[in-house]
Amino acid sequence: MKKILTAVAALAIAAPAWAQSAIEAYTLSQTQLRGTARFMSMGGAFTALGGDLSTLNQNPAGIGVYRRSEIGVTLDISPSSFKTDGGRKYDPSLGLKNPESKTSVACNNFGYVGAVRLDGALRNFNWGVSYSRVASFDRVFNAYTPQASTSLTDYVAAYTTAEGVTPGELDFTDDYNPYQSPDDYDWLSILSYTSSMIAPNPTGAGFMGLSQPGSVGDALSKVRERGYVDEYSIDFGGNVSDVVYWGIGFGITDLSYTRDALYSESMSGARVDVNGGLHTGNANFDLNNSQRITGSGWNFKVGVIVKPINELRIGFAIHTPTWYSLTQTGMATTAYDYAQIDRDGNIVGTPLQGTQYTDDSYYNFRLNSPWRMMVGVAGVIGSQAIISLDYERQAFGDMHVKYQNDWGEYIDDDYVNGDIKDYFQATNIIRLGAEYRVTPAFSLRAGYSYAKTNVKSEAADGNLEIYTSGTNPAYTFDKDTYTISAGAGYRYKGFTIDAAYVYRNRQSTYHAFTNFQGNVAPSASLEQTTNSVVLTLGYRF
Repeated sequence: MKKILTAVAALAIAAPAWAQSAIEAYTLSQTQLRGTARFMSMGGAFTALGGDLSTLNQNPAGIGVYRRSEIGVTLDISPSSFKTDGGRKYDPSLGLKNPESKTSVACNNFGYVGAVRLDGALRNFNWGVSYSRVASFDRVFNAYTPQASTSLTDYVAAYTTAEGVTPGELDFTDDYNPYQSPDDYDWLSILSYTSSMIAPNPTGAGFMGLSQPGSVGDALSKVRERGYVDEYSIDFGGNVSDVVYWGIGFGITDLSYTRDALYSESMSGARVDVNGGLHTGNANFDLNNSQRITGSGWNFKVGVIVKPINELRIGFAIHTPTWYSLTQTGMATTAYDYAQIDRDGNIVGTPLQGTQYTDDSYYNFRLNSPWRMMVGVAGVIGSQAIISLDYERQAFGDMHVKYQNDWGEYIDDDYVNGDIKDYFQATNIIRLGAEYRVTPAFSLRAGYSYAKTNVKSEAADGNLEIYTSGTNPAYTFDKDTYTISAGAGYRYKGFTIDAAYVYRNRQSTYHAFTNFQGNVAPSASLEQTTNSVVLTLGYRF
Protein backbone atom coordinates (compact mmCIF):
# COMPACT_ATOMS: atom_id res chain seq x y z
CA MET A 1 0.00 0.00 0.00
CA LYS A 2 1.03 3.54 -0.72
CA LYS A 3 2.65 5.58 2.02
CA ILE A 4 0.70 8.27 3.81
CA LEU A 5 2.05 11.38 2.14
CA THR A 6 1.73 14.93 3.29
CA ALA A 7 3.71 17.68 1.62
CA VAL A 8 5.05 15.37 -1.07
CA ALA A 9 1.59 14.26 -2.17
CA ALA A 10 1.58 16.87 -4.91
CA LEU A 11 4.53 15.39 -6.78
CA ALA A 12 3.74 15.19 -10.47
CA ILE A 13 5.35 11.81 -10.97
CA ALA A 14 4.67 9.17 -8.33
CA ALA A 15 4.99 5.41 -8.16
CA PRO A 16 1.80 3.52 -9.07
CA ALA A 17 -0.68 2.66 -6.33
CA TRP A 18 0.06 -1.03 -6.91
CA ALA A 19 3.82 -0.46 -7.02
CA GLN A 20 6.54 -2.62 -5.58
CA SER A 21 7.66 -2.35 -1.96
CA ALA A 22 10.66 -3.17 0.20
CA ILE A 23 8.85 -6.40 1.13
CA GLU A 24 8.99 -7.68 -2.46
CA ALA A 25 12.68 -6.77 -2.72
CA TYR A 26 13.36 -8.71 0.48
CA THR A 27 11.30 -11.74 -0.50
CA LEU A 28 12.84 -12.10 -3.95
CA SER A 29 16.44 -11.69 -2.75
CA GLN A 30 16.56 -14.61 -0.30
CA THR A 31 19.26 -17.25 -0.79
CA GLN A 32 19.28 -20.87 0.37
CA LEU A 33 21.70 -23.75 0.82
CA ARG A 34 21.19 -25.61 -2.45
CA GLY A 35 23.55 -27.48 -4.77
CA THR A 36 25.14 -30.88 -5.22
CA ALA A 37 24.86 -33.55 -2.54
CA ARG A 38 28.52 -33.18 -1.56
CA PHE A 39 28.19 -29.41 -1.32
CA MET A 40 25.03 -29.58 0.80
CA SER A 41 26.27 -32.39 3.05
CA MET A 42 29.25 -30.21 4.00
CA GLY A 43 27.07 -27.20 4.81
CA GLY A 44 28.08 -25.35 1.64
CA ALA A 45 31.50 -24.55 3.15
CA PHE A 46 33.31 -24.65 -0.21
CA THR A 47 34.67 -21.12 -0.60
CA ALA A 48 38.23 -22.43 -0.04
CA LEU A 49 37.73 -25.89 -1.53
CA GLY A 50 36.29 -25.92 -5.06
CA GLY A 51 36.31 -28.95 -7.28
CA ASP A 52 32.50 -29.21 -7.15
CA LEU A 53 29.84 -28.13 -9.64
CA SER A 54 28.18 -25.96 -7.01
CA THR A 55 31.22 -23.69 -6.88
CA LEU A 56 30.13 -22.22 -10.21
CA ASN A 57 27.43 -20.42 -8.18
CA GLN A 58 29.56 -19.77 -5.10
CA ASN A 59 33.31 -19.18 -5.58
CA PRO A 60 34.13 -19.43 -9.30
CA ALA A 61 37.79 -20.02 -8.38
CA GLY A 62 36.70 -23.53 -7.46
CA ILE A 63 36.60 -24.36 -11.16
CA GLY A 64 40.37 -23.91 -11.28
CA VAL A 65 40.85 -26.83 -8.90
CA TYR A 66 39.60 -29.31 -11.51
CA ARG A 67 42.24 -31.51 -13.16
CA ARG A 68 39.73 -33.48 -15.22
CA SER A 69 36.43 -32.73 -16.91
CA GLU A 70 33.18 -33.55 -15.09
CA ILE A 71 29.48 -33.83 -15.82
CA GLY A 72 26.87 -34.26 -13.10
CA VAL A 73 23.20 -34.00 -12.18
CA THR A 74 21.50 -33.54 -8.79
CA LEU A 75 17.98 -34.48 -7.65
CA ASP A 76 16.46 -32.92 -4.52
CA ILE A 77 13.36 -34.24 -2.71
CA SER A 78 12.27 -31.84 0.05
CA PRO A 79 9.23 -32.47 2.27
CA SER A 80 8.47 -29.36 4.35
CA SER A 81 6.12 -28.71 7.25
CA PHE A 82 4.80 -25.31 8.34
CA LYS A 83 3.52 -24.62 11.83
CA THR A 84 2.10 -21.42 13.29
CA ASP A 85 1.28 -20.65 16.90
CA GLY A 86 -1.91 -19.02 15.60
CA GLY A 87 -2.82 -21.84 13.22
CA ARG A 88 -5.70 -24.18 14.03
CA LYS A 89 -8.74 -25.75 12.43
CA TYR A 90 -11.26 -23.03 11.84
CA ASP A 91 -13.54 -23.77 8.92
CA PRO A 92 -13.30 -27.22 7.28
CA SER A 93 -14.77 -25.84 4.07
CA LEU A 94 -11.59 -23.78 3.63
CA GLY A 95 -9.33 -26.78 4.03
CA LEU A 96 -7.32 -25.15 6.81
CA LYS A 97 -5.21 -27.25 9.11
CA ASN A 98 -2.15 -27.03 11.29
CA PRO A 99 0.48 -27.99 10.40
CA GLU A 100 0.51 -27.51 6.67
CA SER A 101 2.91 -29.58 4.59
CA LYS A 102 4.31 -29.62 1.09
CA THR A 103 6.79 -31.78 -0.80
CA SER A 104 8.84 -30.38 -3.66
CA VAL A 105 10.97 -32.30 -6.14
CA ALA A 106 13.55 -30.42 -8.19
CA CYS A 107 16.72 -30.77 -10.18
CA ASN A 108 19.04 -28.72 -7.97
CA ASN A 109 21.97 -28.75 -10.31
CA PHE A 110 23.12 -29.91 -13.71
CA GLY A 111 26.51 -28.96 -15.02
CA TYR A 112 29.62 -29.61 -17.02
CA VAL A 113 33.23 -28.58 -16.45
CA GLY A 114 35.86 -28.91 -19.15
CA ALA A 115 39.48 -29.08 -18.01
CA VAL A 116 42.36 -28.32 -20.37
CA ARG A 117 45.87 -29.30 -19.24
CA LEU A 118 48.62 -26.81 -20.08
CA ASP A 119 52.39 -26.55 -19.73
CA GLY A 120 54.10 -23.79 -17.80
CA ALA A 121 52.94 -21.78 -14.78
CA LEU A 122 49.30 -21.96 -15.91
CA ARG A 123 48.72 -25.66 -15.26
CA ASN A 124 45.04 -25.72 -16.24
CA PHE A 125 42.53 -23.53 -18.00
CA ASN A 126 38.99 -24.68 -17.26
CA TRP A 127 35.51 -23.64 -18.25
CA GLY A 128 32.08 -24.73 -17.12
CA VAL A 129 28.36 -24.27 -17.57
CA SER A 130 25.63 -25.18 -15.12
CA TYR A 131 21.98 -24.88 -14.27
CA SER A 132 21.11 -24.48 -10.59
CA ARG A 133 17.96 -23.86 -8.59
CA VAL A 134 19.33 -21.35 -6.12
CA ALA A 135 16.08 -20.55 -4.27
CA SER A 136 12.59 -21.96 -3.81
CA PHE A 137 9.68 -19.85 -2.60
CA ASP A 138 7.35 -22.77 -1.79
CA ARG A 139 5.52 -22.14 1.47
CA VAL A 140 1.95 -22.61 2.75
CA PHE A 141 0.56 -21.73 6.16
CA ASN A 142 -2.47 -20.45 8.00
CA ALA A 143 -3.00 -18.38 11.13
CA TYR A 144 -6.07 -17.76 13.28
CA THR A 145 -6.34 -14.97 15.86
CA PRO A 146 -9.36 -15.13 18.17
CA GLN A 147 -10.56 -11.83 19.58
CA ALA A 148 -8.23 -9.70 17.49
CA SER A 149 -7.53 -6.35 19.14
CA THR A 150 -7.98 -4.33 15.95
CA SER A 151 -9.38 -4.63 12.44
CA LEU A 152 -7.79 -4.26 9.03
CA THR A 153 -10.63 -1.88 8.23
CA ASP A 154 -9.47 0.50 10.98
CA TYR A 155 -6.00 0.60 9.44
CA VAL A 156 -7.37 1.28 5.95
CA ALA A 157 -9.68 3.97 7.33
CA ALA A 158 -6.78 5.64 9.17
CA TYR A 159 -4.43 6.00 6.21
CA THR A 160 -7.25 6.80 3.76
CA THR A 161 -8.31 9.63 6.06
CA ALA A 162 -4.71 10.83 6.36
CA GLU A 163 -4.41 11.02 2.57
CA GLY A 164 -7.35 13.45 2.45
CA VAL A 165 -9.36 11.33 0.01
CA THR A 166 -13.11 11.98 -0.28
CA PRO A 167 -15.77 9.29 -0.79
CA GLY A 168 -16.58 10.59 -4.26
CA GLU A 169 -12.99 9.98 -5.35
CA LEU A 170 -13.24 6.30 -4.40
CA ASP A 171 -16.66 5.53 -5.87
CA PHE A 172 -17.58 4.40 -9.38
CA THR A 173 -19.83 6.31 -11.78
CA ASP A 174 -20.86 5.60 -15.35
CA ASP A 175 -17.83 7.46 -16.69
CA TYR A 176 -15.36 7.20 -13.78
CA ASN A 177 -13.22 4.27 -12.63
CA PRO A 178 -11.19 5.20 -9.52
CA TYR A 179 -8.66 2.43 -10.25
CA GLN A 180 -7.73 4.27 -13.43
CA SER A 181 -7.74 7.75 -11.95
CA PRO A 182 -4.68 9.89 -12.80
CA ASP A 183 -4.62 10.87 -9.12
CA ASP A 184 -3.45 7.34 -8.34
CA TYR A 185 -5.65 6.53 -5.34
CA ASP A 186 -4.71 3.62 -3.13
CA TRP A 187 -6.34 0.47 -4.47
CA LEU A 188 -7.07 -1.06 -1.06
CA SER A 189 -8.83 2.16 -0.09
CA ILE A 190 -11.01 1.88 -3.21
CA LEU A 191 -11.72 -1.82 -2.69
CA SER A 192 -12.51 -1.31 1.00
CA TYR A 193 -14.85 1.58 0.31
CA THR A 194 -16.77 -0.20 -2.44
CA SER A 195 -17.03 -3.26 -0.15
CA SER A 196 -18.33 -1.12 2.78
CA MET A 197 -15.32 -2.16 4.86
CA ILE A 198 -14.79 1.55 5.46
CA ALA A 199 -17.50 4.21 5.53
CA PRO A 200 -17.56 8.02 5.67
CA ASN A 201 -17.35 9.42 9.18
CA PRO A 202 -20.77 11.01 9.88
CA THR A 203 -19.30 13.30 12.54
CA GLY A 204 -16.51 14.77 10.45
CA ALA A 205 -14.11 14.30 7.59
CA GLY A 206 -12.48 11.00 6.81
CA PHE A 207 -13.48 7.35 7.19
CA MET A 208 -14.26 4.76 9.85
CA GLY A 209 -13.66 1.03 9.91
CA LEU A 210 -15.99 -1.74 11.04
CA SER A 211 -14.92 -1.96 14.68
CA GLN A 212 -16.21 0.18 17.52
CA PRO A 213 -16.17 -0.05 21.34
CA GLY A 214 -17.61 -3.45 22.25
CA SER A 215 -16.72 -5.13 18.94
CA VAL A 216 -15.31 -8.66 19.16
CA GLY A 217 -13.78 -10.29 16.12
CA ASP A 218 -11.63 -13.16 14.88
CA ALA A 219 -9.03 -12.94 12.12
CA LEU A 220 -8.03 -15.75 9.77
CA SER A 221 -5.17 -15.85 7.26
CA LYS A 222 -4.08 -18.42 4.72
CA VAL A 223 -1.03 -17.92 2.51
CA ARG A 224 0.38 -20.01 -0.31
CA GLU A 225 3.65 -19.02 -2.00
CA ARG A 226 5.22 -20.75 -4.99
CA GLY A 227 8.13 -20.12 -7.28
CA TYR A 228 11.86 -20.29 -7.77
CA VAL A 229 15.05 -18.57 -8.80
CA ASP A 230 17.06 -20.53 -11.38
CA GLU A 231 20.56 -19.54 -12.39
CA TYR A 232 22.45 -20.46 -15.55
CA SER A 233 26.17 -19.97 -15.01
CA ILE A 234 29.14 -19.70 -17.33
CA ASP A 235 32.52 -19.79 -15.55
CA PHE A 236 36.19 -19.66 -16.52
CA GLY A 237 39.14 -20.35 -14.29
CA GLY A 238 42.64 -21.66 -13.99
CA ASN A 239 45.44 -23.05 -11.86
CA VAL A 240 48.68 -21.11 -11.44
CA SER A 241 51.55 -23.31 -10.23
CA ASP A 242 49.21 -25.36 -8.03
CA VAL A 243 49.21 -22.43 -5.60
CA VAL A 244 46.69 -19.88 -6.90
CA TYR A 245 43.34 -20.85 -8.38
CA TRP A 246 41.25 -18.13 -9.97
CA GLY A 247 37.84 -17.88 -11.56
CA ILE A 248 35.26 -15.54 -12.98
CA GLY A 249 31.59 -16.29 -13.51
CA PHE A 250 28.60 -14.82 -15.27
CA GLY A 251 25.11 -15.78 -14.13
CA ILE A 252 21.74 -15.38 -15.84
CA THR A 253 18.75 -15.80 -13.55
CA ASP A 254 15.13 -16.70 -14.20
CA LEU A 255 12.64 -15.73 -11.46
CA SER A 256 9.01 -16.70 -10.88
CA TYR A 257 7.06 -15.91 -7.71
CA THR A 258 3.35 -16.39 -7.00
CA ARG A 259 1.51 -15.48 -3.82
CA ASP A 260 -2.14 -16.20 -3.06
CA ALA A 261 -3.36 -14.83 0.25
CA LEU A 262 -6.68 -14.90 2.08
CA TYR A 263 -7.40 -12.59 5.00
CA SER A 264 -10.78 -12.87 6.70
CA GLU A 265 -12.49 -11.19 9.65
CA SER A 266 -15.66 -12.19 11.47
CA MET A 267 -16.90 -9.56 13.92
CA SER A 268 -19.86 -9.11 16.22
CA GLY A 269 -20.87 -5.75 17.63
CA ALA A 270 -19.47 -4.12 14.52
CA ARG A 271 -20.36 -0.78 12.99
CA VAL A 272 -22.03 -1.71 9.69
CA ASP A 273 -23.29 0.56 6.92
CA VAL A 274 -26.67 -1.07 6.11
CA ASN A 275 -30.34 -0.10 5.90
CA GLY A 276 -29.54 3.51 5.05
CA GLY A 277 -27.11 4.28 7.88
CA LEU A 278 -24.52 3.07 10.39
CA HIS A 279 -25.82 0.43 12.79
CA THR A 280 -24.50 -2.17 15.21
CA GLY A 281 -24.43 -5.66 13.77
CA ASN A 282 -22.36 -8.56 12.49
CA ALA A 283 -19.66 -8.13 9.85
CA ASN A 284 -17.86 -10.79 7.84
CA PHE A 285 -15.48 -10.21 4.96
CA ASP A 286 -12.82 -12.05 2.98
CA LEU A 287 -9.98 -10.29 1.20
CA ASN A 288 -8.28 -12.43 -1.45
CA ASN A 289 -5.05 -11.29 -3.11
CA SER A 290 -3.31 -12.87 -6.07
CA GLN A 291 0.16 -11.66 -7.05
CA ARG A 292 2.71 -12.86 -9.58
CA ILE A 293 6.22 -11.57 -10.27
CA THR A 294 8.30 -12.85 -13.17
CA GLY A 295 11.48 -11.74 -14.86
CA SER A 296 15.16 -12.29 -15.34
CA GLY A 297 18.48 -10.86 -14.25
CA TRP A 298 22.20 -11.23 -14.43
CA ASN A 299 25.20 -11.06 -12.11
CA PHE A 300 28.97 -11.36 -12.09
CA LYS A 301 31.27 -13.24 -9.72
CA VAL A 302 35.02 -13.31 -9.18
CA GLY A 303 37.06 -15.39 -6.78
CA VAL A 304 40.44 -16.79 -5.80
CA ILE A 305 41.74 -19.74 -3.79
CA VAL A 306 45.29 -19.74 -2.46
CA LYS A 307 47.11 -22.88 -1.33
CA PRO A 308 50.31 -21.70 0.39
CA ILE A 309 50.96 -25.21 1.68
CA ASN A 310 49.23 -28.46 0.84
CA GLU A 311 47.47 -28.55 4.21
CA LEU A 312 45.91 -25.08 3.98
CA ARG A 313 43.56 -23.37 1.49
CA ILE A 314 42.21 -19.83 1.72
CA GLY A 315 39.34 -18.64 -0.47
CA PHE A 316 37.68 -15.33 -1.28
CA ALA A 317 34.79 -14.45 -3.60
CA ILE A 318 32.57 -11.49 -4.27
CA HIS A 319 29.25 -11.39 -6.13
CA THR A 320 27.74 -8.31 -7.67
CA PRO A 321 24.03 -7.73 -7.11
CA THR A 322 21.73 -9.56 -9.45
CA TRP A 323 20.26 -6.87 -11.67
CA TYR A 324 16.64 -7.91 -12.25
CA SER A 325 14.06 -6.66 -14.73
CA LEU A 326 10.69 -7.77 -13.38
CA THR A 327 6.99 -7.59 -14.11
CA GLN A 328 4.33 -7.79 -11.43
CA THR A 329 0.68 -8.62 -12.08
CA GLY A 330 -2.15 -9.10 -9.65
CA MET A 331 -5.68 -8.46 -8.55
CA ALA A 332 -7.81 -8.63 -5.41
CA THR A 333 -11.39 -9.55 -4.57
CA THR A 334 -13.62 -9.18 -1.55
CA ALA A 335 -16.69 -11.06 -0.40
CA TYR A 336 -18.71 -9.46 2.41
CA ASP A 337 -21.80 -10.02 4.53
CA TYR A 338 -23.07 -7.33 6.94
CA ALA A 339 -26.27 -7.45 8.98
CA GLN A 340 -27.90 -5.12 11.50
CA ILE A 341 -28.70 -6.95 14.76
CA ASP A 342 -31.13 -5.92 17.48
CA ARG A 343 -30.59 -6.45 21.22
CA ASP A 344 -31.96 -9.98 21.00
CA GLY A 345 -29.59 -10.95 18.21
CA ASN A 346 -32.18 -10.88 15.48
CA ILE A 347 -31.41 -9.53 12.02
CA VAL A 348 -33.04 -6.20 11.28
CA GLY A 349 -33.85 -5.21 7.71
CA THR A 350 -31.92 -6.59 4.77
CA PRO A 351 -28.29 -7.75 5.12
CA LEU A 352 -25.74 -6.29 2.74
CA GLN A 353 -23.92 -8.99 0.80
CA GLY A 354 -21.78 -8.95 -2.29
CA THR A 355 -18.41 -9.18 -3.96
CA GLN A 356 -16.05 -6.58 -5.36
CA TYR A 357 -12.84 -6.82 -7.32
CA THR A 358 -10.03 -4.58 -8.47
CA ASP A 359 -8.84 -4.03 -11.99
CA ASP A 360 -5.96 -6.20 -13.11
CA SER A 361 -2.64 -4.61 -12.27
CA TYR A 362 0.46 -4.70 -14.43
CA TYR A 363 3.72 -2.84 -14.02
CA ASN A 364 7.43 -3.21 -14.57
CA PHE A 365 10.22 -2.52 -12.11
CA ARG A 366 13.90 -3.21 -11.57
CA LEU A 367 15.55 -4.68 -8.52
CA ASN A 368 19.18 -4.92 -7.46
CA SER A 369 19.56 -7.80 -5.00
CA PRO A 370 22.20 -7.64 -2.22
CA TRP A 371 25.86 -7.93 -3.13
CA ARG A 372 27.63 -10.86 -1.48
CA MET A 373 31.13 -11.35 -0.10
CA MET A 374 32.54 -14.61 1.26
CA VAL A 375 35.82 -15.82 2.72
CA GLY A 376 36.79 -19.34 3.65
CA VAL A 377 39.60 -21.41 5.08
CA ALA A 378 40.05 -25.15 4.79
CA GLY A 379 42.50 -27.57 6.33
CA VAL A 380 43.54 -30.85 4.73
CA ILE A 381 44.66 -33.53 7.17
CA GLY A 382 46.84 -35.99 5.34
CA SER A 383 44.91 -37.62 2.54
CA GLN A 384 41.90 -38.56 4.69
CA ALA A 385 40.13 -35.52 6.13
CA ILE A 386 39.01 -31.97 5.27
CA ILE A 387 37.66 -29.32 7.63
CA SER A 388 36.29 -26.12 6.08
CA LEU A 389 34.90 -22.88 7.51
CA ASP A 390 33.14 -20.09 5.58
CA TYR A 391 31.89 -16.63 6.43
CA GLU A 392 29.50 -14.78 4.10
CA ARG A 393 28.00 -11.30 4.26
CA GLN A 394 24.95 -10.27 2.24
CA ALA A 395 24.16 -6.56 2.14
CA PHE A 396 20.34 -6.52 2.30
CA GLY A 397 20.35 -2.86 3.29
CA ASP A 398 21.86 -2.06 -0.13
CA MET A 399 19.01 -3.49 -2.22
CA HIS A 400 17.74 -0.95 -4.73
CA VAL A 401 14.47 -0.56 -6.62
CA LYS A 402 13.41 1.48 -9.65
CA TYR A 403 9.90 1.82 -11.08
CA GLN A 404 8.84 2.52 -14.65
CA ASN A 405 7.00 5.78 -15.16
CA ASP A 406 4.40 6.60 -17.81
CA TRP A 407 7.13 7.46 -20.33
CA GLY A 408 8.87 4.11 -19.98
CA GLU A 409 11.77 5.51 -17.95
CA TYR A 410 13.06 3.75 -14.86
CA ILE A 411 13.18 6.08 -11.86
CA ASP A 412 14.71 5.48 -8.43
CA ASP A 413 11.90 4.67 -6.01
CA ASP A 414 13.05 6.83 -3.12
CA TYR A 415 10.24 5.73 -0.81
CA VAL A 416 10.90 2.02 -1.27
CA ASN A 417 14.65 2.47 -1.08
CA GLY A 418 14.19 4.43 2.13
CA ASP A 419 12.08 1.60 3.55
CA ILE A 420 14.81 -0.90 2.61
CA LYS A 421 17.28 1.09 4.72
CA ASP A 422 14.78 1.29 7.59
CA TYR A 423 13.74 -2.38 7.62
CA PHE A 424 16.79 -4.41 6.59
CA GLN A 425 20.43 -4.91 7.45
CA ALA A 426 23.30 -7.06 6.25
CA THR A 427 23.08 -10.70 7.20
CA ASN A 428 26.01 -12.82 8.35
CA ILE A 429 26.24 -16.50 7.42
CA ILE A 430 28.56 -19.10 8.92
CA ARG A 431 29.13 -22.46 7.21
CA LEU A 432 31.13 -25.39 8.59
CA GLY A 433 31.88 -28.63 6.77
CA ALA A 434 33.93 -31.79 7.24
CA GLU A 435 34.75 -34.81 5.12
CA TYR A 436 36.49 -38.05 6.16
CA ARG A 437 37.72 -40.56 3.61
CA VAL A 438 37.04 -43.97 5.17
CA THR A 439 38.55 -45.76 2.18
CA PRO A 440 39.98 -44.38 -1.07
CA ALA A 441 36.52 -44.87 -2.58
CA PHE A 442 34.13 -44.09 0.29
CA SER A 443 33.73 -40.83 2.23
CA LEU A 444 31.53 -39.54 5.05
CA ARG A 445 30.55 -35.89 5.44
CA ALA A 446 28.81 -33.49 7.80
CA GLY A 447 27.97 -29.81 7.78
CA TYR A 448 26.29 -26.92 9.55
CA SER A 449 25.09 -23.52 8.33
CA TYR A 450 23.68 -20.59 10.30
CA ALA A 451 22.22 -17.39 8.83
CA LYS A 452 21.47 -14.42 11.08
CA THR A 453 18.25 -12.51 10.45
CA ASN A 454 18.49 -9.65 7.95
CA VAL A 455 15.58 -7.71 9.52
CA LYS A 456 16.32 -4.80 11.82
CA SER A 457 14.95 -5.17 15.33
CA GLU A 458 12.78 -2.02 15.04
CA ALA A 459 10.90 -3.55 12.10
CA ALA A 460 10.84 -7.11 13.47
CA ASP A 461 9.46 -5.96 16.84
CA GLY A 462 6.59 -4.03 15.27
CA ASN A 463 7.93 -0.60 16.21
CA LEU A 464 7.86 0.65 12.61
CA GLU A 465 4.90 1.02 10.29
CA ILE A 466 5.56 -1.44 7.46
CA TYR A 467 4.41 -0.48 3.98
CA THR A 468 3.44 -3.14 1.45
CA SER A 469 2.33 -2.95 -2.16
CA GLY A 470 -1.03 -3.18 -3.86
CA THR A 471 -3.97 -4.46 -1.85
CA ASN A 472 -2.10 -7.04 0.20
CA PRO A 473 -1.22 -5.60 3.62
CA ALA A 474 0.38 -8.82 4.95
CA TYR A 475 4.08 -9.53 5.20
CA THR A 476 6.46 -12.09 6.71
CA PHE A 477 9.82 -11.40 8.34
CA ASP A 478 12.32 -14.23 8.74
CA LYS A 479 14.37 -14.74 11.86
CA ASP A 480 17.50 -16.90 12.08
CA THR A 481 17.86 -19.96 9.85
CA TYR A 482 20.07 -22.98 10.38
CA THR A 483 20.77 -26.25 8.59
CA ILE A 484 22.35 -29.49 9.75
CA SER A 485 23.51 -31.94 7.13
CA ALA A 486 25.23 -35.27 6.65
CA GLY A 487 26.11 -37.41 3.68
CA ALA A 488 28.28 -39.96 2.01
CA GLY A 489 30.02 -40.44 -1.32
CA TYR A 490 31.32 -43.35 -3.33
CA ARG A 491 33.69 -43.26 -6.29
CA TYR A 492 34.37 -46.02 -8.78
CA LYS A 493 36.80 -45.24 -11.54
CA GLY A 494 35.38 -42.04 -13.10
CA PHE A 495 31.88 -42.44 -11.66
CA THR A 496 30.68 -40.76 -8.47
CA ILE A 497 27.52 -41.05 -6.45
CA ASP A 498 26.89 -38.70 -3.52
CA ALA A 499 23.96 -38.57 -1.14
CA ALA A 500 23.01 -36.01 1.49
CA TYR A 501 20.38 -35.46 4.15
CA VAL A 502 19.74 -31.82 5.03
CA TYR A 503 17.58 -30.57 7.91
CA ARG A 504 16.61 -26.90 7.61
CA ASN A 505 14.81 -24.83 10.24
CA ARG A 506 13.54 -21.32 9.54
CA GLN A 507 11.68 -19.20 12.10
CA SER A 508 9.52 -16.33 10.86
CA THR A 509 6.81 -13.95 11.99
CA TYR A 510 3.69 -13.41 9.89
CA HIS A 511 1.79 -10.11 10.18
CA ALA A 512 -1.71 -9.76 8.73
CA PHE A 513 -1.02 -6.02 8.43
CA THR A 514 1.22 -3.49 10.11
CA ASN A 515 0.88 -2.18 13.64
CA PHE A 516 -0.42 1.39 13.49
CA GLN A 517 -1.25 4.24 15.89
CA GLY A 518 -0.68 2.01 18.90
CA ASN A 519 -2.85 -0.82 17.53
CA VAL A 520 -1.33 -4.31 17.38
CA ALA A 521 -2.29 -6.22 14.23
CA PRO A 522 -2.91 -10.00 14.16
CA SER A 523 0.31 -11.96 13.83
CA ALA A 524 1.66 -15.47 14.24
CA SER A 525 5.02 -17.16 14.72
CA LEU A 526 5.82 -19.45 11.80
CA GLU A 527 8.24 -22.37 11.83
CA GLN A 528 9.29 -24.12 8.63
CA THR A 529 11.22 -27.38 8.80
CA THR A 530 12.51 -29.08 5.68
CA ASN A 531 14.03 -32.55 5.45
CA SER A 532 15.82 -32.84 2.11
CA VAL A 533 17.21 -35.94 0.51
CA VAL A 534 19.72 -35.06 -2.21
CA LEU A 535 21.36 -37.38 -4.73
CA THR A 536 24.10 -36.47 -7.21
CA LEU A 537 25.42 -38.63 -10.02
CA GLY A 538 28.63 -37.60 -11.73
CA TYR A 539 31.31 -38.73 -14.12
CA ARG A 540 34.89 -37.43 -14.40
CA PHE A 541 36.94 -38.03 -17.50
